[in-house]
Amino acid sequence: MATINLGAIKFNWKGAYNSSTSYAVDDVVSSGGNSYVCIQAHSNQAVGNATAYWNIMSSAGTNGTNGTDVGTTITTQGDMLYRDGSGLQRLAKGTANQTLQMNGSANAPTWVTAESGTHVKLAEANYSSAVSNVTFNNIFTTDYDIYKVYFFDISSAVNSDELRCAFQDSGGNNMAGIYTSGSYSYIETNGNGNGVGNFSQDSDQNIRFTGNDIDSIQNEPSTLTMEIFNPYQNDVHTQVKYYYGIRASNNYYYGIYGMSHIQQNASLRNMIFKQAGGANFAGYKATIYGVKR
Repeated sequence: MATINLGAIKFNWKGAYNSSTSYAVDDVVSSGGNSYVCIQAHSNQAVGNATAYWNIMSSAGTNGTNGTDVGTTITTQGDMLYRDGSGLQRLAKGTANQTLQMNGSANAPTWVTAESGTHVKLAEANYSSAVSNVTFNNIFTTDYDIYKVYFFDISSAVNSDELRCAFQDSGGNNMAGIYTSGSYSYIETNGNGNGVGNFSQDSDQNIRFTGNDIDSIQNEPSTLTMEIFNPYQNDVHTQVKYYYGIRASNNYYYGIYGMSHIQQNASLRNMIFKQAGGANFAGYKATIYGVKR
């Protein structure tokens, strides 16, 4: 009976290539991270220059020397991996409060320090149901010297109430000695009446933005913007600038510019908006930003 040579029925793993070893067909070796299969029995035929004896089975990936081995490329907690024109590269972690952006050529990420004066949203609130006050606890910190407040869509549950703002220290104590002055102009909503005026408020526990004028008409809300300077510092008196646009219960629109001064050396933490008569807000929205120098 004729004999048929079936050859190896599976690959034979021989480990690392050795020039002194004799290899048979279907023997498999490793060399330089690649793997090779023997296609012709031989000895002392190097895998790299004897394609008549070896076929490559798999090629090694490139190593950390050119930045594509993840395990050796990103070496520090916080590192990031990105691809440039030749392969994977390491972007070393940035420093505290830096942000990530593309470089000027738009081909690689880079860390940058936020520009001075950048606004950072700290809090927001949106209510369409009645609340008795709007409180922002621990809104003032060492991170910012200036704060901007946008308080809008303000409506009252009753006519003729007054919007106020109080400040508290770290112990929850209301600040006293708040002095306020300002000027206003107004125009009648259903007639020709108009005018201007000014006002002042001696020592108080609140900024009293106007008299008892808020209207309860829901689709004609009032708006308030504020700038607060140095609230956290305990060696500088806090000052507040504001503009208040109010739809008043006497059918007038008022535009009010004011300034308040807190005559106390105290580090502020909390800010509370409320109405004088204790009546609930019918609705409001608020957004607060911190501004770095």
